[in-house]
Amino acid sequence: MQSQLFKRVSAIAICLWLPLVSLSATASPADRYPESMLYSKPVKVAEGVWSAIGATQYFSYENGGHNNNLSFVEGQDAVLVVNGGSAYLLAKALHDEIKQITDKPVLYVVNENGQSHAALGNGYWQEQGAKIIAHEDAITEIEHKGADGLEEMSNILKEQIAGTELVTVDRSFSDQLEIDLGGLKVQLVRFGPAHSPGDISVLVPERNVLIAGDMAFHQRMLPVFPDTDTAAWLETWHNSFEPVARKMVIVPGHGEPTDFTEVDKYTRGYLEYMRSKVAELLDNDGALEDAYQIDQTPYKHLETYEQLAGKNAGRIFEAMEFE
Repeated sequence: MQSQLFKRVSAIAICLWLPLVSLSATASPADRYPESMLYSKPVKVAEGVWSAIGATQYFSYENGGHNNNLSFVEGQDAVLVVNGGSAYLLAKALHDEIKQITDKPVLYVVNENGQSHAALGNGYWQEQGAKIIAHEDAITEIEHKGADGLEEMSNILKEQIAGTELVTVDRSFSDQLEIDLGGLKVQLVRFGPAHSPGDISVLVPERNVLIAGDMAFHQRMLPVFPDTDTAAWLETWHNSFEPVARKMVIVPGHGEPTDFTEVDKYTRGYLEYMRSKVAELLDNDGALEDAYQIDQTPYKHLETYEQLAGKNAGRIFEAMEFE
């Protein structure tokens, strides 16, 4: 994992870029790009790397289902898009922005996991001739839960869901896959278990950028799903993610681009904090209802805190009872 390619960093790029972005956890404002279905217009992260930053709240009609980051990387010959988007029209809106930046074709679309906002827009991209790529576990997730996700998104987006349908992913991988965009190589990396099946990151070593996806959170409280293994997530973080990400510009799955220190504070830091509090409860014969009373105020400023804090505490408690 820690090849010379992974270790290449650019201190100059970081110094020039970091002042342009917010490194603190702040709430999402209202729709920042009302003339488009996108929540915000793509911003340049590094040379040839762009990201349309989604709302950090849940899906809504108002944000057009754009509540995650939709990124793209431009090489000399082609463009690679990270996340198909949550709807056909949202994918088209992103493509419209890409066309304003480059006339190179979008040949690859990578789903960072199997969730709706990563995969439901895949059909649009296939129509444009792009190959859809996802981790094998994400493909299983799409096959098993995609129909339910489409129904949910249809109820939320109403007419904005037009044209959206489930399609088959074109290519799978298990650990790592390198793609040459012409003068620029991109690596799709499965660091290990994180918050959902098939979570991957997209590494652009020559630009010192890591599109981390849902490995890393900082402005939005991370979600613990019923099948999330927080112990395994932390193991992934320490053993494989941190050695690569430490000096990279990080584009998280949700929220503005930032640095490793920030995502470490609100991902690794939050997971270890919660697990330590639950461990104390278990050592003192605490019950599930006690978990819901864990003081999470250090993280109260994060988006989706109200919706997720209690659920996270309960799910971590239930899992740690059997560790």
